[in-house]
Amino acid sequence: MRGCMAPARRPQQQGQPRSDSLSQEIESQDMAEIQGFNLSDDVAGNGADQSPQFGIISQYVKDLSFENPNAPAVYQWQGQPQIEVQFNIGAQPVAEDVHEVVLKIEISARNDDQTAFQVELLYGGLVAARNIPAEQLQPALLAEVPRILFPFARRVIADAIQDGGFPPLMLEPIDFGALYMQQAAQAEAGAGEGQAPEITGQA
Repeated sequence: MRGCMAPARRPQQQGQPRSDSLSQEIESQDMAEIQGFNLSDDVAGNGADQSPQFGIISQYVKDLSFENPNAPAVYQWQGQPQIEVQFNIGAQPVAEDVHEVVLKIEISARNDDQTAFQVELLYGGLVAARNIPAEQLQPALLAEVPRILFPFARRVIADAIQDGGFPPLMLEPIDFGALYMQQAAQAEAGAGEGQAPEITGQA
């Protein structure tokens, strides 16, 4: 399964991280609850485990780039830079019942026609999913998992920007569930049933 998604434009600001709740086809759980891949006792008569299994095995920085091309002059610039954020989400199988979800976030800060800084982060999560119906697996990978990964990716970005000599940028929370449902419906209407939604845009 492959797919990617990104939200509509929204302003970004400094501040403390905020939590948001999403309505998903698979019930959301706290990070501590879903970390790992724990098997249940629901076993069929032939010994095969038939119960749904879903959990994050691990998460990691896959790639991180920070550019500060106009230092040190940039620290004397007046006014607030314009912040542009783009992201997409990809999911693909890497083994039986195991998927990798990668959240890509690109941030560009510009003052007039000059670049203050640029950040690109690929933040990955390894997900175990077994006995999950196809109609629930895709929203789980493209909406629920990004919701869990996003606060950690946001912290990595804030630290990188602060280490570059700028105030940390706290990205606004994103309703991945609502975005997935809205844009998946648009993709299905445009491409026909049976094709995975492909969603692109800017934040």
